[in-house]
Amino acid sequence: MAALVERSVTAPALPLPRSRFSALVVAESAHRRSVCCARLRSIGARDIIEAASGAEARVRGNSDGRRDLVVIEGTLSDGPALPLLADLRELGWNRVVLLTARDDPYAVRAALSAGVRGYVVTMDPATDSERVRVVPRHRPRGGSPDELSNREIEVIQLVAEGNSNRAIGEDLGLSSLTVKSHLARIARKLGTGDRAEMVALAMRGGLLR
Repeated sequence: MAALVERSVTAPALPLPRSRFSALVVAESAHRRSVCCARLRSIGARDIIEAASGAEARVRGNSDGRRDLVVIEGTLSDGPALPLLADLRELGWNRVVLLTARDDPYAVRAALSAGVRGYVVTMDPATDSERVRVVPRHRPRGGSPDELSNREIEVIQLVAEGNSNRAIGEDLGLSSLTVKSHLARIARKLGTGDRAEMVALAMRGGLLR
């Protein structure tokens, strides 16, 4: 993992200051946080903030100081990673390396749309063995978020918050079948049925709070 993290943070798409830099490491695994922090210090990290959850990252990421790099685990038990990345970007954390077990094209495109610049695929969680998925920086295929209706935006907002179809229906006073129909229309308009990618496209279009 050590060499791979170095490769990600020094790639042309992810420039860091030539002097020492600051980092935020978000991962539930204490071992993974330790490995990341050690490697980041060895390549010049000055101050490193650690967070074990999305909620903790939102609080600790708002502390004083420089905000150069985020290394974040893609699966956090307290919520999806992409909305968290949007919140961190609003706080000034604009350079992101994502650690994830997903290597399918939809996940890669969704991550790029959310502002991820380094995509590290975890192959063996027990040993923290990773490989870097090299991906082009381009707009995902599909339609436009501007085509979504107000109700569809409400639905995708609840999807972004990690709600199931049943929970979305209860919140909006809709049946699960109606929610499923809304999601099908959203998928047609955006060109993808992957929930993470739909959320990323809506976020990129500025439709989600």
